[in-house]
Amino acid sequence: MIIQLARYTPFLGMKNWLYRTFLRMKVGEQTSFALMVMLDVMFPEKISVGRNTVIGYNTTILAHEYLIKEYRLGEVVIGDEVMIGANSTIMPGVTIGNGAIVSAGTLVHKDVPPGSFVGGNPMRIIYTKEQLAERWADDPIYGNK
Repeated sequence: MIIQLARYTPFLGMKNWLYRTFLRMKVGEQTSFALMVMLDVMFPEKISVGRNTVIGYNTTILAHEYLIKEYRLGEVVIGDEVMIGANSTIMPGVTIGNGAIVSAGTLVHKDVPPGSFVGGNPMRIIYTKEQLAERWADDPIYGNK
């Protein structure tokens, strides 16, 4: 019931409070969960999200999955200053490093290195942290002037 209430709540502070208080999640300061984010209903306490992270519209974060011959359960750790695009799915046992960017519609089935840009289904690394820094060096917004 708390997850459904939070999915539709437009107040970011209230969402974070609901997640911390009732679901025992670790949620960092200034973190934003967009409308319709779906958390694992059985093990939300296994999800932790760092500070100043944005999780896009309709993203699903799973801490468990049932398969035909096995059952998987794993902590999901999302670092600080991470951007996760809309309609992404985060699988159990995944760690997303600090400063990573996950493009919209990505199936995150393995760990994401800090500062990298990933995307696709299945996920692949599009740019490493070093490649992104090189691309953004002369950018008027991200570059160092």
